Amino acid sequence: MNGYRKYFGKKLLWFTITFVVAVLLNFILPRLMPGDPVAVITAKSAQGMSEASAVKEVYEHYAREFGVNDPMFKQFITYFKNALRGDFGLSFSQYPRKVSDIINDAIWWTVALQLPAIIVGWLIGNTLGALAAYIRKGFDKVIMPVALFLSSLPPFGMAVILLVLFAIKLEIAPTSGGYGFDMIPNFSWPFVKSVISHYQLPFWSIVVYATGGQAIGMRSMSIYELNADYVKYSRFLGIKDSKIVGYVFRNAMLPQITGLALSLGTMIGGALVAEIIFSYPGLGTTLLAGITMADYPLLSATTLIITFMVLLATFAIDIIYGFVDPRVKAAQFDE
Repeated sequence: MNGYRKYFGKKLLWFTITFVVAVLLNFILPRLMPGDPVAVITAKSAQGMSEASAVKEVYEHYAREFGVNDPMFKQFITYFKNALRGDFGLSFSQYPRKVSDIINDAIWWTVALQLPAIIVGWLIGNTLGALAAYIRKGFDKVIMPVALFLSSLPPFGMAVILLVLFAIKLEIAPTSGGYGFDMIPNFSWPFVKSVISHYQLPFWSIVVYATGGQAIGMRSMSIYELNADYVKYSRFLGIKDSKIVGYVFRNAMLPQITGLALSLGTMIGGALVAEIIFSYPGLGTTLLAGITMADYPLLSATTLIITFMVLLATFAIDIIYGFVDPRVKAAQFDE
């Protein structure tokens, strides 16, 4: 039990240190970007004003409201305290909307897109990888090259291919957006139908990209397990091959389950590029808007959420492995 406490304590300490450093970087890096977003807001609000003193007063008003004139250390303390409460301030680019409201609207689009896509890609990829390892012959010769091709594409590659082929060439799918631009979100069938239509290309771009990597990983692990000594010994004892294969694929699934857990934990930032390519109204598009508009609060909040999800997923996997993996257990008790 002491070994578990020590192991858990170490992981918790590193999680805390990494999180604090991540929060610090999320605060500092966006503010190093060139440009003055307060001046942009002032220009919009002061249109038609000819008096310089009035424009200056408008600028100072927004500067005080956003706190950009305070020392950087004071800005960070305020940012950190507010972030712990889920308050990320007001958006520069969508003033006077709260950043938390913008994130809340976008994150559900991202989860609804990526959660099913990651799970479907994981299931298809592992099934194909297991079949390629077990059947081999011609089946493996087809799946392996295809999986290598899919896994070698950059994340935006499949999105661009599907966009050009199905949206531009064949014109059987919308090119962008989460629903028709002439619609207002509601629960009517025309709106739901529009959402489903816009959902297809981003969804399958993520599924196809995820399938290739999962298939290669599962095939490699399955081949390794099929050639293990316990498999040969079991066959020597006359144990049915169907029963052996069940244990083989269960052992081969362990690293794949880890990959799934990481994918689920990092889904907030895992395939945001697909959202950007298709202008899907999720966190990817929100992040791009924050970058292009130098929206510090929006950019910091989005990257902080992505970072936190990655750290949380990694921490959870480390703790689970501490209880599940015998090698980790042994290392704990040796200490």
